[in-house]
Amino acid sequence: MPTENVHGDSRLSLWLRVREYAVPASMIETATARRSAGDWAGACAAAGVDVDLDLRFLARSRGRELAARIRADLRHLAPDLLRWHLPRIAPDGLLRPGLTVTLARYDTAERDDPHAVHPVRPVHLVARTAPAWADGGQRISLALWDGSRSGQGPWGDPRHGPRPDRRFRLDLHRHLWDARRTDELRVRSGADRPPADSLPPPDAELLAALPQGHRCAVGRWAAEAGILLRAEGRTTGSVSVRLGARQRLVLEPAADGPGPPAARIAAAPADGSASALPVLPDAAVWTLPDLDLIRTGSIEAGRLHPLVASALVPDHVPAGTADGAGQPRLVECRGARHRIGLVDGVLAALDHDPAEIRREELLAALTGTPLPCLQAIDAAHRRPDCLTGVRERLDHGDIAGALAVVEGLLGPDALLRAGALRDELEAAALRRITYGLFRAGLALPPASRSRPRTPRPPDHRLHPRQAHAC
Repeated sequence: MPTENVHGDSRLSLWLRVREYAVPASMIETATARRSAGDWAGACAAAGVDVDLDLRFLARSRGRELAARIRADLRHLAPDLLRWHLPRIAPDGLLRPGLTVTLARYDTAERDDPHAVHPVRPVHLVARTAPAWADGGQRISLALWDGSRSGQGPWGDPRHGPRPDRRFRLDLHRHLWDARRTDELRVRSGADRPPADSLPPPDAELLAALPQGHRCAVGRWAAEAGILLRAEGRTTGSVSVRLGARQRLVLEPAADGPGPPAARIAAAPADGSASALPVLPDAAVWTLPDLDLIRTGSIEAGRLHPLVASALVPDHVPAGTADGAGQPRLVECRGARHRIGLVDGVLAALDHDPAEIRREELLAALTGTPLPCLQAIDAAHRRPDCLTGVRERLDHGDIAGALAVVEGLLGPDALLRAGALRDELEAAALRRITYGLFRAGLALPPASRSRPRTPRPPDHRLHPRQAHAC
């Protein structure tokens, strides 16, 4: 796969790593199979999504009709696709922490009743991410929100910001999580139009207001602003566009004309009410990362989520991949090329007899220099070449994938030796414990944001899966 196009472009480089590690193919395959079988809860479990809602209680408290509408959406929720599209942050491409995203909004009949004694808030189906200090496993929580502060556990605590963020509204972009509407991605992302370089330039004033080297989806702003205004019950008006921490502009869609929708920069309200304007969601502000990766040749369609690939590259035909795992590796050992590989579930030197191995191990215990084959095995245990990939998988919550890489290298029965590899596995296990305590309401933010480390004897051995038995 050509990668020269991503050099010098930190955004493309970031998303290329995210697409490689954040949502593994095994997760997509399992979640898709369970969703296709009608098991939406099982699909969520496969995609690392915790379900924090009770539809039976909702039916009793808010009516069966509302519960039925939500259940219908859950049956078509593709949690792996949701994880694929959730907002992420630099430099590691992890999920944006402490975020509450509206997936769907349900207005109830009681809310529209003018004779109601108490106003009834609309119910939101939301996806939540844990705060940064409790992000173990990059888990996502699926819940309901109606503006009440009476929630249970950490998510109901106002300190964790349960209110949905106006910048990240996936109820206006259901094609990013709803399997019934993924075909809309092609149009909504602008993939049906030529690249921006071949499009007519936008309004000069609008172009001057954009950041240098921007990757804004300017060609879609007018249409997306119209969708946002209609969702707010308006036919005209202005919307706020956030381009950075300190850069915002007010956009006003032009009146319908014979050509494609257009928009222009409008003056900010003189009364300082710009903050009350509807906010154009980030999914509409920026170019879809997958579209940039495809157009620059940085990624092949086969490495995208299948639902994304079918929308962006309709003529793509999935192809199988070759598996070279389990092949012996060659080591230069005393003037000859020897093999090391898996024997009875453990990495071993294949071209040395057991007696010679025992002598060399005794020599090493007496501070001697062991055979190069044994040195290579020791290096694989302590700091293997695949350490970066293992660390990336652990950071993104793909523990099964990380363990598969370790077991493919060292064998399923290997006992890890002290070193960077074991440190990473133990640190990931500690983060998962912290997340579990957070969900139970038993953990508070630490004074320091550093990842906890515990002292360990230097010569103890640990099985890779023991680090994640909890």
